Amino acid sequence: MDETTPEDGQAKKKGGMVMTIVGVAVVTLAGAGGGWVLGGMIAPPPPAKPAAEAPAAAGGHGEAGKEAAGIQPISTEANGIVLLDPITTNLAYPSDNWVRLEVALMFRGPTDTPLAQEIHQDIMSYLRTVSLQQIEGPRGFQYLRDDLQERVDLRAKGRVSKVMFRTFVIE
Repeated sequence: MDETTPEDGQAKKKGGMVMTIVGVAVVTLAGAGGGWVLGGMIAPPPPAKPAAEAPAAAGGHGEAGKEAAGIQPISTEANGIVLLDPITTNLAYPSDNWVRLEVALMFRGPTDTPLAQEIHQDIMSYLRTVSLQQIEGPRGFQYLRDDLQERVDLRAKGRVSKVMFRTFVIE
């Protein structure tokens, strides 16, 4: 009698393990199928392009490739935006911290590249006088934006309507 009891216990353990594996597999398959169906409902496939447009969009590079794909460059003469070169400089205190800033200028009327280069140098000179404590947090960033807009307004004499931050990184 003692010999039959362990055998029945092992049979129950094996049966329970198999049922657990089957249950987990069923739940996994149901979850995967539901995710696939829900994903198809939320994000339907993009519309097919006509055969004439597909090779031009796939093979285009540079500006032509962006325009073929529907992405317009940000800085063009038509919209009056000049993208300045990235500014990388160290801060006044602590001097081992660096800042990288990319800005774009929105001009009123035609763009002026020499003026944009002067503004670029002015922004870099200003950033060298700023300490890390002055630009920490959201309020410090807003003060920096306001200060740069004020400097640009003084330099451009109203020809630049807006200074747009593209990236701002402190290391």
